[in-house]
Amino acid sequence: MTFAILQLLLVQLILPAVFIFSLWKASFQNKLEWMIQALFTVVFIFWVYSSGRWDWVSYYLRFVWLILLVAAVYRSWKNVRPLPFRTPFSRKQKWSIGLYVVLALVFGLYNVWTFSGYTTDNQAIELEFPLKSGVYYIGQGGNHVQINYHNAYPKQKYALDIVELNKWGLRAAGLYPSELEKYVIFGDQVYSPCSGKIMDAEKQLLDLIPPDTNSEQPGGNHVIISCEKQNAKVFIAHMQENSVMAKEGDTIQKGEPIGLVGNSGNTSEPHLHIHAVRDGKGVPITFDGKFLVRNSLVWE
Repeated sequence: MTFAILQLLLVQLILPAVFIFSLWKASFQNKLEWMIQALFTVVFIFWVYSSGRWDWVSYYLRFVWLILLVAAVYRSWKNVRPLPFRTPFSRKQKWSIGLYVVLALVFGLYNVWTFSGYTTDNQAIELEFPLKSGVYYIGQGGNHVQINYHNAYPKQKYALDIVELNKWGLRAAGLYPSELEKYVIFGDQVYSPCSGKIMDAEKQLLDLIPPDTNSEQPGGNHVIISCEKQNAKVFIAHMQENSVMAKEGDTIQKGEPIGLVGNSGNTSEPHLHIHAVRDGKGVPITFDGKFLVRNSLVWE
């Protein structure tokens, strides 16, 4: 987990600052050289903006990078306007330009994959959002592994992992605290997203201290609801120990409380997991007609 945190800080904090500052301060010989470096910087920042996990370092910081990017592009363009479009390049410049071209193509492809995950051609089911009274952030969601690791698993193809943000746009008090109460979403009431029958329920599993996980019981404390109007089963997972109110065989109504958000099962930290399955395959979910993806916000 330490490596994942360092990687996140590198990609979302350090590298954007380095590349924007480099564009801002670089001394260019011609417009072509500037265009190639500027293109890479724009493509990289847009990839970080759209696919990064901003609940870790503040949701609002992603907009700061965009503002600084615009300022750097504008300032650097003013400096290169008098220069010729192209001049002879040294060997070092050729290697540098070649590297920027390759990186621009790589991160351009990443952007294409990310934006392709914003939609789906498959028929979605409409559910009621299972949380209320907060600002909720989609940490995993969408139709591509670039923004939703669940997408690699057919039954969870369109699963969502949801956290709650505080006023600073952070999911927790601290980068990765071990105290469950420091996660904003921990203990939030969970409501049934549809009316139907409880097909399975578990409530007695322990809440784990991050980064501990329980891979043998991945869903943790959970419910499975057969939604009566959707012909689909909805899985809601990782709830708090002894908080699940429903039991197998119960009939439940949309909006009825079913438990509290916890940290049980195969989970790295407190969050709510929800996905829908029909005929053994994952089904897209919409809330108020919206297909939610990573970095989507839901205000309740």
